[in-house]
Amino acid sequence: MSQNPPDLRPDLAPRLRLDAPARPGQPTIGMVSLGCPKALVDSERILTRLRAEGYAISPDYGGADAVIVNTCGFLDSAKAESLEAIGEALAENGRVIVTGCLGAEPDYITGAHPKVLAVTGPHQYEQVLDAVHAAVPPSPDPFIDLLPASGVTLTPRHYSYLKISEGCNHRCKFCIIPDMRGRLVSRPAHAVVREAEKLVQSGVKELLVISQDTSAYGADIRFAEDRGHRAHIDDLARDLGALGAWVRLHYVYPYPRVRNLVPLMAEGLVLPYLDIPFQHAHPETLKRMARPSAQTETLAEIAAWREICPDITLRSTFIVGYPGETEAEFQFLLDWMDEAQLDRVGCFQYEDVSGARSNALPGHVAPEVKQERWDRFMEKAQSISEAKLAAKVGSLQQVIVDDIDADGIATCRTKADAPEIDGNLFIDEGTNRLQVGEIVTVEVDEAGEYDLWGRLV
Repeated sequence: MSQNPPDLRPDLAPRLRLDAPARPGQPTIGMVSLGCPKALVDSERILTRLRAEGYAISPDYGGADAVIVNTCGFLDSAKAESLEAIGEALAENGRVIVTGCLGAEPDYITGAHPKVLAVTGPHQYEQVLDAVHAAVPPSPDPFIDLLPASGVTLTPRHYSYLKISEGCNHRCKFCIIPDMRGRLVSRPAHAVVREAEKLVQSGVKELLVISQDTSAYGADIRFAEDRGHRAHIDDLARDLGALGAWVRLHYVYPYPRVRNLVPLMAEGLVLPYLDIPFQHAHPETLKRMARPSAQTETLAEIAAWREICPDITLRSTFIVGYPGETEAEFQFLLDWMDEAQLDRVGCFQYEDVSGARSNALPGHVAPEVKQERWDRFMEKAQSISEAKLAAKVGSLQQVIVDDIDADGIATCRTKADAPEIDGNLFIDEGTNRLQVGEIVTVEVDEAGEYDLWGRLV
């Protein structure tokens, strides 16, 4: 019955959607985008610039004059996946430009694949364009090659990721993102709001706010105000909520000031959904991780959020088997889960990452112990999810329609579900008048471990 396996990786972006045909003789570029939604936004920006210069975008290797591979370098397993994708692009096309997080280690890439045309680092848009120009010179037709007002998007028309900042100021010992993407750099608030306005005008019904640390938005520019918009997450959330689309907040660190956002959810300006990377619950484990929230009384904060907004949905990710994690610390985490009752949970087994300070910590956990703890953790998370979804049977839910298949089954999401990483709600009757992107009301009549089923009201 379940559609989402418990080992679903919450850090992966949606699959690319490329289908625009090229005109005869038009230079064409392919794109492989790996990693998180933030990388997907980078891919969208690169392709938007290329489309503005007259390039067509190919959905496959064979139709492309060259291929850009936007890589992920967060985990060693992600690095291996990126190298594999580069190798596949070289084998299928032969002309490959590499960018993204793994591009911060060019020798690592060229050591494995010396035939790549160029390597650039994360969000180095100009260098990517220079590499494309060298490999495939542009040949625009000003009477035909017009850029859509909303730019190139790699997600369905009805939802879009909205990146509000780059980089991160934290120094968590297991993470190398600050080394790859640098310190926090917030976008001006008026630029974010203007982009959101254009997206909503073009038909976007849901804005997914993303960054490395959404709570810290604007701190680097002293929460500057420009053109009537203040660069603070509270103000930005209110400004975005006024546009009339669903607004979903991702990657919000569990600082006490998050409590200021929850009233906006209770008011209906922002979706009652918080994606908060807790990573662990035991204070000593969090200290070894060097988490900025190590001293936060998270259970008290969760209770406060739910008191303000009883319908709030909480999503998080955790790491099990972190160096030094004892059985007592892990059991503390399981007991904490019983108390916290989080709605959506993802979990990783710890692995060393080249350059991470956690590699040097003592007490590395044996692989079989990490696997056993992961199994126990996910069993706990699954049972909580199943009970919470069962409690929704008989309720009315607003859902957004993501897809309608040939058999007339509609795949939808409630306000509690982010695309690609959370569950779905399925409608299998009376969908002949539904359209993708439509928001409708459904009565829930069945629940599984991760998904719901319902009928149109």
